[in-house]
Amino acid sequence: MKVKRDRSRPKAREVIDSFAAVGKNRFSLAEFQAAHGGSVPAARLAVSRLAKKNLLASPARGFYVILPPEYRRYGCVPAQQFVPDLMERLSLRYYVALLSAAEIYGAAHQRPQVFQVALAKNRRRIVCGSARVHFLARRRIGEVPLRSITTPQGELLVSTPEATALDLVGYQRRAVGLDNVATVLTELAESIDPAQLVEAAQAAPLSWSQRLGYLLEVVDQADKAAPLKEYVGRVARNFTVLAPSNLHVSGCLAPDWRLIVNSEIDPDI
Repeated sequence: MKVKRDRSRPKAREVIDSFAAVGKNRFSLAEFQAAHGGSVPAARLAVSRLAKKNLLASPARGFYVILPPEYRRYGCVPAQQFVPDLMERLSLRYYVALLSAAEIYGAAHQRPQVFQVALAKNRRRIVCGSARVHFLARRRIGEVPLRSITTPQGELLVSTPEATALDLVGYQRRAVGLDNVATVLTELAESIDPAQLVEAAQAAPLSWSQRLGYLLEVVDQADKAAPLKEYVGRVARNFTVLAPSNLHVSGCLAPDWRLIVNSEIDPDI
């Protein structure tokens, strides 16, 4: 016998339309089930059908975003629209980092291919349509200075320009190498406060300050690096290398920074 659908229950499309009408563009399976009625398997089947119609996307298990018409051909909304809510739901401390943070400050030079997010522990990357989210593990994440950036979709936590600069030299490979880091610094330096740079350095390995200060001088931003040089001079006892990936390469010394310059820098200016 064919089971009749409960006419008192809203259709799946009506549920997401009601969510969108009140600005609720991201929701969990449990929230959908509560509005739609029925069992968890029925709710999961309903959202799966909506996703096949390209009305929804699912960046993470049990988490859904409503796709406005302008994003349906991309299969997902931009990562910055769903990352804050997803991190909140997962109870994860996060911030937008590296080249994605630099782009927010107008200093990415080239648009990053992925959205980079720092967490206390690494996490598997997210692929949602054309959106790509890559995570990196940042020690002492609770001490990293952040800014709250207001977007049409809500608040986005981003490392300050000073913390972003330090992260760029700390995660050189994630930032497409030292040449690209130097290139980004030529623009990011405009937003860097020298005193706040020293404060941000307290939450990062000392070697990052040594490398960053040298690079700032290379790109003619010595004034931004002056307080950092005083800090390094007081604290640093050992030399470190500019490029950890080039340990087999010998180099000249930059004594003020306690640095072995084992890589040539060629920023795209």
